[in-house]
Amino acid sequence: MSQRVAIVTGAARGIGAAAARRLAASGHAVGVVDLTEDGGRETVEAITAAGGKAVAVGADVSDPAQVDAAVKRVVAEFGPVAVLVNNAGVLRDNLLFKMTDDDWDTVMGVHLKGAFLMSRACQSHMVEQRFGRIVNLSSSSALGNRGQANYSAAKAGLQGFTKTLAIELGQFGVTANAIAPGFIATEMTAATAARMGVDFEEFQKASAARIPVRRVGTPDDIGALVAFLAGDDAGFISGQVIYVAGGPLD
Repeated sequence: MSQRVAIVTGAARGIGAAAARRLAASGHAVGVVDLTEDGGRETVEAITAAGGKAVAVGADVSDPAQVDAAVKRVVAEFGPVAVLVNNAGVLRDNLLFKMTDDDWDTVMGVHLKGAFLMSRACQSHMVEQRFGRIVNLSSSSALGNRGQANYSAAKAGLQGFTKTLAIELGQFGVTANAIAPGFIATEMTAATAARMGVDFEEFQKASAARIPVRRVGTPDDIGALVAFLAGDDAGFISGQVIYVAGGPLD
């Protein structure tokens, strides 16, 4: 089998970087997409230092022209895309009465429209190969979370989007699944703690005390599942939302 090509969005840090590294370790050539090309260089350097293949590509995933250009660049570098991980995301948290139109539109644009645009741009390559894996990053916040009406709505929308992709693309050998992380220690959760005026270490300890496995998650916990869902062994898993939260959610 020739080397498969993967694209991971929001891959400069956190879950996206972990997913990109795990995919590279499992033999994929990886397009590391983030808002700027420079932003993805550290992830690319980590992959190449470990013997993998990767290229950094800058793109705003909410912009159709930039998405198409990013996918074309990865295809020109490595070949047709077989795996897509829609991970790019931003936070614009606020209570409903304080949330602005821009807060809403920005979060919807990156999380939901971005996943749509990237999936649309990549699906033809997967259909032609009769093999494809789309993994969308949802969140436990899809179940609702104070101060995150925009984020929760976008992450819930991704779950419906995922199930629809699974129905439409399954006949072509393409699976689509969503991962819904619980508390993962990243810059994004650190920003949430800062918004709440809570020390991040204390925030993690308090969260771990409520999690059955008694720890918070790491980006590598999610990266491992991404790599599995991208592989041949996951070919009969599609249209699923997998919560990765250290135990049942309340």
